[in-house]
Amino acid sequence: MAAGPRRWSEPDGAHIDVRGLAPPGPMVAILELVGTVPDGSDVIVHHDREPLFLYPELAAIGWSASRVAGEPGEVRLHLRREP
Repeated sequence: MAAGPRRWSEPDGAHIDVRGLAPPGPMVAILELVGTVPDGSDVIVHHDREPLFLYPELAAIGWSASRVAGEPGEVRLHLRREP
């Protein structure tokens, strides 16, 4: 059984590692996190695949996602609350 998502904070934002979680676990964990971070805080997602179903969900609640450099084989996203 896979463990839950790992979360931590760094100067660039709140990080969440959802690699290894079966769907819909990653999307649920990411949406839960963006709903709790303070205004002005960004979220960095560490994922093992392109989360295509996550993007419209983020847009619907006022967040954008852009891909950033990550480890080999990792999909890393920078999530920002839209003004």
